[in-house]
Amino acid sequence: MTLAVAVTAPRRIVDGRERVTLNTTYVRALEGAGLVPLAVPTILAPDRAAAALQGVRGLVLTGGEDVAPARYGAAPHPRLGEVDPVRDAAELALIAAARAQRLPILAICSGIQILNVALGGTLYQDLDSERPGPVPHTGSETSHHAVRVEPGSLLERTLGARSATVNSRHHQAIRDLAPGLRAVAWAEDGVIEGAELADSAAPWTVAVQWHPEDLTERALFDGFARAVV
Repeated sequence: MTLAVAVTAPRRIVDGRERVTLNTTYVRALEGAGLVPLAVPTILAPDRAAAALQGVRGLVLTGGEDVAPARYGAAPHPRLGEVDPVRDAAELALIAAARAQRLPILAICSGIQILNVALGGTLYQDLDSERPGPVPHTGSETSHHAVRVEPGSLLERTLGARSATVNSRHHQAIRDLAPGLRAVAWAEDGVIEGAELADSAAPWTVAVQWHPEDLTERALFDGFARAVV
């Protein structure tokens, strides 16, 4: 059995040319969990999302640009970062297709944000100005902070812990949680750092605000792999 999973790969300008890229840390983390990552370009036409997931066993939503606020009915904040409406459309279609096919989903960084928007939630467009607090969410590569994990949650069972130290490189986060999600991890200032589907009978879906592919712990990827099997 080939345990292939789809991984969203955004477009970037590299050496003056537009390219589809995927950080190698995602590839190594997924391969380390026994999975075969297949890059799905986020310039994919939304009506081809279902076809893109044929033959794969799960979906990984990777980090990237801000979600366009028009997707959740908000006006752009003055400190809104770069957005890619084409990517938003592709990922929203991939989420819908993955849910229709009952595939496990692992959502990372902006992945948790687009998943929340897909299910009817909203976002803080700039944490520093809209929800200032003591935790340095918009930190550097070396910035870390603690998170508290809900006892009994899928995330707790996956991590095997009720707390963790995570990296912190985001300036957006969940504002209004989507009706279909429940929050299961929080930073010390109360910002939501993890969410999962509220329906316990739904397929395995874990969304985190941090970047586990850049950490040495593999629990999230191993848990995703078990769900894929």
